[in-house]
Amino acid sequence: MPRLVPVAWEQLVRRLRSLGFEGPYRGGKHPYMVKGDLVLTIPNPPSGDIGADLLKRILRQAGVKRNDWLGA
Repeated sequence: MPRLVPVAWEQLVRRLRSLGFEGPYRGGKHPYMVKGDLVLTIPNPPSGDIGADLLKRILRQAGVKRNDWLGA
């Protein structure tokens, strides 16, 4: 199974949109994206990439399978 690699914030948002999420919306300290009843908090736009460990946690919260993410 292919490994997750770090991604840029813009790429994270683009891929989540292709998987059916809407946003990002501003709220509180962090932006969030919405898909049905699920509200997914995403990190603030960083100056660097989002690491593989954080990406894995975001995908788990979003209910996105690794194969779906890599195919998006």
